[in-house]
Amino acid sequence: MLRVNKISITQYKNYDFAAFDLTERVIGICGLNGMGKTNLLDAIYYCCFTKSYFTKTDALTVQFSKDGFRLEAMLENNAVPEKLVCIHRGVGKKELLLNDVAYEKMSQHIGKFPAVMVAPDDIELVTGGGEERRRYMDTVISQMDAGYLLQLIQYNKVLQQRNSLLKRFAEQGKTDWPLLEVLDEQLVAPGNFIYNQRKQFTADLIPLVQQFYNQIAGNNETVTLQYESQLNNSDLAAVLNNWRQKDFILQRTNGGIHKDDIAMQLNGQLFKNTASQGQRKSLLFALKLAEFELLKRNKGFAPLLFLDDVFEKLDDNRMQHLLAWVCNENTGQVFITDTHRERLQQAFNSLAVKYQLIELPQ
Repeated sequence: MLRVNKISITQYKNYDFAAFDLTERVIGICGLNGMGKTNLLDAIYYCCFTKSYFTKTDALTVQFSKDGFRLEAMLENNAVPEKLVCIHRGVGKKELLLNDVAYEKMSQHIGKFPAVMVAPDDIELVTGGGEERRRYMDTVISQMDAGYLLQLIQYNKVLQQRNSLLKRFAEQGKTDWPLLEVLDEQLVAPGNFIYNQRKQFTADLIPLVQQFYNQIAGNNETVTLQYESQLNNSDLAAVLNNWRQKDFILQRTNGGIHKDDIAMQLNGQLFKNTASQGQRKSLLFALKLAEFELLKRNKGFAPLLFLDDVFEKLDDNRMQHLLAWVCNENTGQVFITDTHRERLQQAFNSLAVKYQLIELPQ
């Protein structure tokens, strides 16, 4: 079982310095908005992913007017103690040490301590564009397969080079087709690998999402997911060739796995066009719990689960169904934030679960 036993936070977001002993499997974190509930979750998340869930660049995670931050987490995995230290010294320099040994590459750490975050803005996963759902697929698969992450890094690197070349063609008014063909060849192997992994992932995901959706919503509505990719009907080399003239005109790559998406339907209708707020939120939680379940199957133990400000997002029935699963049926460590101490206590007491309550000072 994966557990975080202690987290020490220095100059991270609104924390100057704070240390928290985490003594239970179920942990509630309460306090007024702006006191650091989400930032505490994010600091633990950072230790799992070497990046913030909420902030795009490391520079924005450093406490205002400070030069860097330090995070130290004491974890255990199957009763084996692990010490993780992350130091950001400013100007882009970052160090990550596991048991006092530095990683050569940050990507080597991904999947070591798997985790799932559910936060208010995640509703974009259901209502937003395809980029959100691609990021969702990539985050889960990368934790299960280190090779996938390396192929994804390679694909994105070559894609960037190809887009730069297409822009140069337009600026210089001349083309270098042989060089473009070399880049196309370099895209094919990682692109096909990513496609096959995503295709298998969505096949495994679909029955779990349906199961969790019905469990949370408390009904038998039919939710269907479908993996949409240009590679469903053709291999990547042919896709790149077919789009080449349009790429030249638009100065960017229009064919490839960076255009993939997951189509979602409710009772045969496009989900985001017909679903109510409650149905959308139920699907979001179903996607996140399915992610959790796939990671658990792959790793052989439950990942960490972070639920940020979820009480405001679900009605009482759906909330009860969700908490019953994450606190009682789930065996992994779960962190839940809320602005209301009494609401957290009442929820945990009604489930008869042992818990720790961290109340952040005003």
